[in-house]
Amino acid sequence: MRLQLDQLAAGGALAREDLSLFGHDPWWLVVIKAVFCFAFLMLTVLFSIVWERKVVAWMQLRIGPNRHGPWGMLQSLADGIKLMLKEDLVVKRADKVVYLLAPVVAAIPAFMAIAVIPFGPAGNEVSILGVRTPMQLTDLPIGILYILATASIGIYGIVLAGWSSGSTYPLLGGLRSCAQMISYEIAMGMSFAAVFLYSGSMSTSTIVESQQNRWFVLLLPVSFIIYIVAMVGETNRAPFDMPESEGDLVGGFNTEYSSIKFAMFMLAEYVNMVTVSAVAITLFLGGWRAPWPLSTFWEGANHGWWPLLWFTLKVQLLLFFFIWLRGTLPRVRYDQFMKLGWKVLIPVSLVWLMLVATVRALKNEGYNFSQIVLYVAGGAMLLLLISLLVDFFRRGEAAEETDGDGAFDPMAGGFPVPPLPGQSLPPVPRRRPRGGDRELIVSGRVDTVSDENDRDGKGGDGA
Repeated sequence: MRLQLDQLAAGGALAREDLSLFGHDPWWLVVIKAVFCFAFLMLTVLFSIVWERKVVAWMQLRIGPNRHGPWGMLQSLADGIKLMLKEDLVVKRADKVVYLLAPVVAAIPAFMAIAVIPFGPAGNEVSILGVRTPMQLTDLPIGILYILATASIGIYGIVLAGWSSGSTYPLLGGLRSCAQMISYEIAMGMSFAAVFLYSGSMSTSTIVESQQNRWFVLLLPVSFIIYIVAMVGETNRAPFDMPESEGDLVGGFNTEYSSIKFAMFMLAEYVNMVTVSAVAITLFLGGWRAPWPLSTFWEGANHGWWPLLWFTLKVQLLLFFFIWLRGTLPRVRYDQFMKLGWKVLIPVSLVWLMLVATVRALKNEGYNFSQIVLYVAGGAMLLLLISLLVDFFRRGEAAEETDGDGAFDPMAGGFPVPPLPGQSLPPVPRRRPRGGDRELIVSGRVDTVSDENDRDGKGGDGA
């Protein structure tokens, strides 16, 4: 009985982890599938660059690229050729070996994660040159951990690029990117853990099979939202593009790079966008499965080569989400970004993971759905009440500390600081010319002589 309950997923039975279909392809078929994964990423990147410029232009009432190819579709290819033909500069004070190696370290791991992403069902094999094979390069019992490991390696390229350039701004950009990865990968990993609890596996193909009756975005909406925010932060995309913000870091970690080395950093960013979108589809959006209306009345929607079409459409929708954010939201401050990661996403991830684990444990113990909802809702309300009480007492203490006239010295610590809630800045002094002398006048105070002369129509100097 306990074994049967452990195998129950929300809405259906868990798919058994069967990886026996992988590892039996001939070498030439493995090469073909690897080349297909590489080509899929490259073609998607070429299209997404043009699409991003077109969509942002449409949002800003501009035309966008329209010169290279029909409708400007070859613009990204022209940009790549232009970057390769530009002069390749090497900074004089840079560490040459690390400086040249950093773009490679950033680009290669971005391509590796696609190896375990399923483009179609493992049980429904397709024929490639007469050989039946699953639409996936390979799969592992810990496929999701493999994706996290490859994503973590890519950050080394950015950090090494900032350090090896021998310049201040690239170094700051590399350190910012490292802090982003540490902050947001914790929340991302905990959003994965909720999926593991429901699917019972870390294999990507098994996770997709577990969503046969209901996608995990409906069962785990909080995990999906946390992952969406974390994936934008992991890819350094707007509004979380602080490591390369031109406003305060010139260009960030890639300031001292040019030509093909700069193009590799740009390629790594867009490939990472495709990769994290593919992971979101695999974990939460049903993977290669057809959308709900099609899967109900069309039996062949999830067979043959059709799953590749559904997977590609879902990837493009998430890439549009990236573009939409860039064209809509301004860049946040760095302290706001770190506060969102450490004070919002990680605590919410921990609480949500505890609730998911509680629901799974109660179901395994045989409690019905109404009891589970009652217990979970009661625990959530208790946590909310405690958080409100803590916030209320903190606000009261802050109000007591700021009682009085509220004035403060902004230069008390040796450097200017903004006022706290309840405090006010002193009047700002300003200087006004008066004859040959210059008198310090407090802003808002009437300068009797010059102001009265102005009212009488006389000049400030009495001329």
